[in-house]
Amino acid sequence: MRVLLFGPGGQVGTEVRRRAPSDLDIVALDRSRCDLTASGAASTAIEAARCDVVLNTSAYTAVDKAESEPEAARRVNAEAPAEMARACSRLGIPLVHLSTDYVFDGESLRPYLETDATNPLGVYGATKREGEEAVAASGATYAILRLSWVFSSHGSNFVKTMRRIGREHGAARVVCDQRGRPTPAAHAADAALVVALALANDRSKAGIYHFAGAETTTWADFAERVFALSRLSVDLARIATSAYPTPARRPKYSVLDTTKFTRTFGAPAPSWRPALAEVIAELESMEAA
Repeated sequence: MRVLLFGPGGQVGTEVRRRAPSDLDIVALDRSRCDLTASGAASTAIEAARCDVVLNTSAYTAVDKAESEPEAARRVNAEAPAEMARACSRLGIPLVHLSTDYVFDGESLRPYLETDATNPLGVYGATKREGEEAVAASGATYAILRLSWVFSSHGSNFVKTMRRIGREHGAARVVCDQRGRPTPAAHAADAALVVALALANDRSKAGIYHFAGAETTTWADFAERVFALSRLSVDLARIATSAYPTPARRPKYSVLDTTKFTRTFGAPAPSWRPALAEVIAELESMEAA
């Protein structure tokens, strides 16, 4: 089966390329081969690829920067996926599109279901929601996979930031009143591939799914675990969100309910704890090389 992959250099895209079964033909289109900021580039690439399924892991993920660059975020997060979906609809190709927990406002008192109302707080979440809506309205066979708090040994993410801050300063101020479920990029890639393979063979599995790590935590507790596994002695100050203002508001509670994914694909939510240890071991190996 031939899979056209957008966003191969991101956290999940990198893991898709690393973990895809050998019998899958992954056609990875990075920016040099397909600039998603250019109108029509995505649809042209899909029409030329002769693929069986499209997997879009690309995104504008700079949450705070998006507040000052809304059009750039909208182009990648909403308009490019809309082009992909329309092309997939014309060609009869299924599309798997990655989204985010930031489509929710964080006011829920229980884990979010796929059917819950969305209400993004910032440009990043709003443009990702626009992308979801465009995909759903395109007429294509699609699956939208919402992820949360993605981390890995590559790209920009919280784990790498905490290790850098811990080493450079020996102290860190981390919010303790935002709750979510960290998601290893490797497991997110596995989930995306499972969905892509399933959708190519059974289009009744189309729809929106949530996928995230099994355990709920706070950013501060997650940071504490990062420091412990990294053997860093860090003075960790647990602070309220109000004490750490940022250009973009974050949902205070973005826990995703993954029951539907498990029920449909038979894959339970993974624990992020052993995956975090593996990521840190890989980072240490890379740093020692």
